[in-house]
Amino acid sequence: MRVLIAAYAERTHFFHMVPIAWALRTAGHEVRVASQPALMDTIAASGLTAVSVGADHSWQDLMDEMADDEEWAERVTEVLGNADSADHETLVRFFAEETKSFRSFNDSMVDDLVTFARQWQPDLVLWEHFTFAAPIAARVVGAAHVRVLWGADVLIQLRQRFLALREKEPPEQRSDVLGDWLDDTLARFGHRFDEEILTGQRTLEQSPSSMRLPVEVRTVTMRYVPYNGPSVVPGWLREPPGRPRVCITAGVSMRAFFGFDPIPLSSLRSFAGLDVEVVATLVRQEGDDTEIPDNVRLVDFVPMHAILPTCAAVVHIGSAGIVSTALTYGVPQLVLVPDLWDAPVRARMLAEQGAGLELTPDAVTPESIRDAVMRLVTEPAFREAAIRLRDEADAEPAPNEVVPVLERLAAEP
Repeated sequence: MRVLIAAYAERTHFFHMVPIAWALRTAGHEVRVASQPALMDTIAASGLTAVSVGADHSWQDLMDEMADDEEWAERVTEVLGNADSADHETLVRFFAEETKSFRSFNDSMVDDLVTFARQWQPDLVLWEHFTFAAPIAARVVGAAHVRVLWGADVLIQLRQRFLALREKEPPEQRSDVLGDWLDDTLARFGHRFDEEILTGQRTLEQSPSSMRLPVEVRTVTMRYVPYNGPSVVPGWLREPPGRPRVCITAGVSMRAFFGFDPIPLSSLRSFAGLDVEVVATLVRQEGDDTEIPDNVRLVDFVPMHAILPTCAAVVHIGSAGIVSTALTYGVPQLVLVPDLWDAPVRARMLAEQGAGLELTPDAVTPESIRDAVMRLVTEPAFREAAIRLRDEADAEPAPNEVVPVLERLAAEP
């Protein structure tokens, strides 16, 4: 069968789709990956066949426009963290604001993606869960489609609460900016919006069961398989650590977006003299003369799936890839929680499961990071909880085992 995989141009989101793409490819299926021009090299580097559609997304321009709205990120974080209690008015405003982001990801690629789908005629479409251009294209050509999650399903959790509350409102107050935008877009191709455009006909869930939100969607579960892009294992990593190893990383997305790492080098000074080996994937900014302790190794990049199996703990900012990779290897986690989409939700779930700790922005200091890390390293309960989550993850089907499920879905009328 022909499988179209679609993601807007955010490489870490695409990384979550590479293992299932290769499982489908090695099962003998034709696979194409469609995205905006900025992602073409990343797709090609994964060994998959890329198709350029539309223009690069305009999210950076949107963020520049909203720079004066200092409370925007806090409002989003507040709503995501309190999905069970958000009222109708709050959710109306939330979806109105977030639709601006979704449009910045999708509007430039819808027409091209539909055109390619009409030409190539895929049997199945897999789509990154913010790339709504993909289920639109699938609807137009009559293909089965599956939404692929890379994090907590906060959007559908909020959407389902919004729909339930909206039914209690007078008809004249039942506004739905997100639904209206998608309906207007579909109407250009002779179709109408329904909730399947947001949820997919199925949702591919890659989190262990204890790390999932209670949403009502039809789910296909799959074990998360880490993919960090082309990388080389450095020689020093081939030697086992002589003492507990701690990885401190801000990931790659924030550095690419802002031009710097949101974890300052000054936070490393508090580890001086401790009986741990720290590997920090942070870069020194121009003019930063922070002295790095002898037990800290500063590197630009190291693949997380290569270093985390050697670690006693990992410190990060809640990115989905690092959370999932640490879960895969049973590593306790400290999340320095930013106002960044579902990162606070993941941090809270890790803490509730006993597999990690979280520090809110106002609580982050070099000393609080150090103290939390030493708890993760020295208190066995954190490792035991992390191993329990690892075992949950291991029990899920591997990507190759999911392929027959997707084949059956594509064959349904």
